[in-house]
Amino acid sequence: MLTRILLVLAFAAGLHAEHVPVLLVSIDGLRPDSVLEADAHGLKIPHLRRMLSEGSYAMAVHGVLPTVTYPSHTTLVTGVSPARHGVYSNTTFDPVNQNAQGWYWYSSDITVPTLWDEAGKAGLITANVHWPVTAGAKIDFNLAQYWRANTPDDRKLLRILSTPGLLDLLERDLQPYADGGDESITADERRVEYAARLIDLKRPGFMTVYLAALDHSEHQFGPFSTEANATLETIDALIGKLQAAAKEQMVVAVVSDHGFLPVSKDVNIFAALQAAGLIAIDDALHIKSWAATVWPSGGSGAVMINPSAPAGTMERVTAFFGKLVKDPESGVARVLNSEQIHRLGGWPGVAFAVELKPGYTFGLRPSGPLVTESAYRGMHGYAPDRKEMNSAFLIVGPGIAAGKSLGEIDIRDIAPTLAAILGLRLAQAEGRDLFPHP
Repeated sequence: MLTRILLVLAFAAGLHAEHVPVLLVSIDGLRPDSVLEADAHGLKIPHLRRMLSEGSYAMAVHGVLPTVTYPSHTTLVTGVSPARHGVYSNTTFDPVNQNAQGWYWYSSDITVPTLWDEAGKAGLITANVHWPVTAGAKIDFNLAQYWRANTPDDRKLLRILSTPGLLDLLERDLQPYADGGDESITADERRVEYAARLIDLKRPGFMTVYLAALDHSEHQFGPFSTEANATLETIDALIGKLQAAAKEQMVVAVVSDHGFLPVSKDVNIFAALQAAGLIAIDDALHIKSWAATVWPSGGSGAVMINPSAPAGTMERVTAFFGKLVKDPESGVARVLNSEQIHRLGGWPGVAFAVELKPGYTFGLRPSGPLVTESAYRGMHGYAPDRKEMNSAFLIVGPGIAAGKSLGEIDIRDIAPTLAAILGLRLAQAEGRDLFPHP
């Protein structure tokens, strides 16, 4: 109790050099209204709701383009938009699939300092469980997020990419760690066990934990489905376990990366590009060449022009998407120009971007009809000016005001706010400290 009182007094006095420890937990796909309007959605989430009364919270967090997991999570730990931090989508641009649908797993792709970097420079112990873009990160105790083939060999890769010996240490007393590609609620439960043990053993000054199961359930069944709600209720109990591990000595921040919309249709943009002669496919239905293509991110995508494309390609592509926007059956809502992309923090240097209508997501079929039934029932990735893409921010602990609404904030505000609590500064941050001190 005395430790907690001292931390509260230090923080209230603006003594950021006291390095109040922070636990940052991400619930992928958590919409703010899931917590703020829990009763309306029939959700029993006592731990998250208690954070509303015992801590501070945002009514909505406006995201960055595209509103998908990896760019948004990198913004959460850097305070800058994807255009600046270098993680532009979940998957790398790979127009002919040479990289076998590889993701931005590697921290070397991040071009600006992270909260882990600055905390480490200040002498704080850092830890991580499954946060995106952490393979190879400079984190003292790192269980990186990584998968490749979703086979047992992936576990060998995970051991190499994580802190040497850490999995062996934790697996002595715990069940085997979850596979990198496992997004089930059981995997989240296992990762929380590991996170709680890490807190107990290492007492980190800054720690991140990522939970994937809600996003997985919302993709499969849709937002606020019976299944997604059951998943969130289980995650709520996991939040309680993490708070118990923090023992009221850490500031606990719960965030998400994006919201969700229900979907039912795929827009098979590659099929349309192939029909228009802008890409070519081989007999195995693989893309073998392209003049222009789309780098898809769920509900939006960057339009890419091949530097070696023939003259007039830009005009052809502009006309192509203009026609789709005018077609009410195409599922294409609008074209975003370079100025709009820049304002929303998205892909730098692309020709333009396209956003789909609610209910539609990009499909990957290279031939056949433009619009088909989708295997997904929920999607994100749409422009962040859609309210359904808003994410969540709740924070509780030493020095945090109780029952305080922060109103609507920007996702780029979160990293500099946590940096200030840690007694650090992110010089490059585009956002603001939500708890400024004189």
